[in-house]
Amino acid sequence: MTTESQNTSTALPLTSGRWTFDPHHSSVGFTVRHLGISKVRGRFNDLAAELVVGETLEDSSITATVALASIDTGNADRDAHVRAADLLDVEKRPTMSFRSTRISGAGEEWSMAGELTIGEITRPITFDVEFGGVVDVPVDGSRHAGFDATGEFRRSDFGLDFAPGFLGDVIKVDLEVQFVEPK
Repeated sequence: MTTESQNTSTALPLTSGRWTFDPHHSSVGFTVRHLGISKVRGRFNDLAAELVVGETLEDSSITATVALASIDTGNADRDAHVRAADLLDVEKRPTMSFRSTRISGAGEEWSMAGELTIGEITRPITFDVEFGGVVDVPVDGSRHAGFDATGEFRRSDFGLDFAPGFLGDVIKVDLEVQFVEPK
């Protein structure tokens, strides 16, 4: 998103409209400290997102939803335990969702503020966003835009304060997403 300033009324170099999420070239990962001495990394395998590009940044938005039951840390027993009622409780909290409230930046460096909701609790969050660019895909002629976003939140802010001392409070999130230009 090359622009001259960080003004939210700046025109965007992306085609206006609803960009289609490309789930085959997108992922959401996370990192949490375990016992304070190492990190556990994982991902969520069920992610949906929508990018609406307006004429200006203030007319543009991103939403995303993650199915918490799709957690994958590479250990099936651990994943089953994390899904259970004493931890994530995916029956009570089936999704984690994000809605942007402000996008700003220039060149390759952007910031996206928004609201993160887990269960019934919503809190503000800000992601640092790197715009990877737009390319034409030779196979089908479609145009794809790519973005990397990183942010963090405290799980205790969402009532996820289980296992203190075993799991760190800060969850680091890393998204790699692609969207396909509207036709």
